[in-house]
Amino acid sequence: YLACLPGFVVMAAADEAELKHMVATAVAIDDRPSSLRYPRGEGIGVEMPAIGTPLEIGKGRILREGSKVAILSLGTRLPEAMKAAEQLGALGLSTTVVDARFAKPLDEDLIARLAREHELLITVEEGSIGGFGSHVLDFLARSGALDYGLKVRPMALPDIFIDQDKPEKMYDIAGLNAAQIVETALSVLGLERQIADLRQLSPQPLPKLV
Repeated sequence: YLACLPGFVVMAAADEAELKHMVATAVAIDDRPSSLRYPRGEGIGVEMPAIGTPLEIGKGRILREGSKVAILSLGTRLPEAMKAAEQLGALGLSTTVVDARFAKPLDEDLIARLAREHELLITVEEGSIGGFGSHVLDFLARSGALDYGLKVRPMALPDIFIDQDKPEKMYDIAGLNAAQIVETALSVLGLERQIADLRQLSPQPLPKLV
């Protein structure tokens, strides 16, 4: 709902350091409302800055450069996106990983670049259908980026009730872990054989795609 309000800034922190920067960003914003999202549970153990630094509004950050697959993550699924990129890279699929940081305003220049330079774009978020991924798809459609063969797959929370549990178990049920990001990419690119090989090599059964 907040993302639909005109002028509203919507942020989602990928880790505890980003959260500190986003709090500083929210404090610095004095001309419009803003919000930021962070989940319950522990941080991932990143080095913390002494002071939070306001971020440039609406600008994401590239953590890994590739050429075949682009993973655009919003929120704390970023470490899983990085794990997925490592696995895809091991399979010969060069993968870019981007932390969007902002659901609103979108980093349209960065998203347009991802669309131009990759065959597949996967968005990953901790929200339901109609959120970040839908806004990205709307921009891609309006800008004509979908007219030239770009493949896009949004990954979001499924429309099911998930019982309260540890966050990692809930994310597993929701299908938002590295294994499922990898499977999504391989499936879209027509590499089902590689999916079968990964399932055989995994010490535990890989979760099914939702």
